[in-house]
Amino acid sequence: MIPEVLTVGRVGVDLYPEQSGVPLAEVRTFARSLGGSATNVAVAAARLGRRSAVLTKVGADGFGAYVRSALSRFGVSPDFVGTAPGLRTPVVFCALDPPEDPPLLFYREPLAPDLALEADDVPWAEVEAVPLLWVTGTGVAAEPARTTQRLLLERRGRRAHTVLDLDYRPAFWAGVGEARREIGRLLDHVTVAVGNRTEVEVAVGTADPAAAADRLLARGVGLAVVKMGGEGVLLATGRGSWTVPACPVEVVCGLGAGDAFGGALAHGLLAGWEPVRIARYANAAGALVAGRLACADAMPGADEIEALLWTGRAT
Repeated sequence: MIPEVLTVGRVGVDLYPEQSGVPLAEVRTFARSLGGSATNVAVAAARLGRRSAVLTKVGADGFGAYVRSALSRFGVSPDFVGTAPGLRTPVVFCALDPPEDPPLLFYREPLAPDLALEADDVPWAEVEAVPLLWVTGTGVAAEPARTTQRLLLERRGRRAHTVLDLDYRPAFWAGVGEARREIGRLLDHVTVAVGNRTEVEVAVGTADPAAAADRLLARGVGLAVVKMGGEGVLLATGRGSWTVPACPVEVVCGLGAGDAFGGALAHGLLAGWEPVRIARYANAAGALVAGRLACADAMPGADEIEALLWTGRAT
């Protein structure tokens, strides 16, 4: 059965300190969680009842086996998770200071398996037919995944819904110029683009939300979504623009909040909701995860999101 949501890209194992308020050098124990932006979005969509799958690769190691089993446990199909011989499944250490934007220490050398994705790994029938395809900026950070992601977007033919998560991580790029060129090329093939101020600046050259949204629309994107942290989110289409306030939350860990937003965005697009309703729902999903520790494990269900929207308080 073809999934409703197919995400393409980053996967790994996140390790979170179990002692808060101390530098990584002084952490004694870590908690393991499934991670990676594309993977987290698929999990978030699955928690909202969507059939989802991830197109990616892992290493031929124990962490690769963990990724597949964790995906299945979260209700995400692992059918399109390949294996890259000779490469290791990525591991990411998270420092929880500051909690709003915790620094990450990536172990993805010499090449992350998700960046080893080749044309022969792609389920082309699913790429063409899936109701929502989700790709990321980090997916074009290196070859051969760079060429592969371009090919699958060309095959997709900009049909709705084709979503680009700008997902800029400086550590993955030689410089901003390279990232702007490669991520920018994807904009000509997608119907939705979503990112924060830093990410839209990389993609279109300005961090001003309204100006960035205008530039995204000028590239043919049908819906531009600019996340503004505590100031909410700006959405723009050819019919107008709207700013939706954020949901107040005491932040425990900002990691994963954007991916929860993404899974809820995918859910709302598939449901045919208007942009403002999607943004309110996605803001609530992101707020719930920001108030928790971990990414995939923290993704909320529909009942939790609706309770927050109804009462203003997380359950």
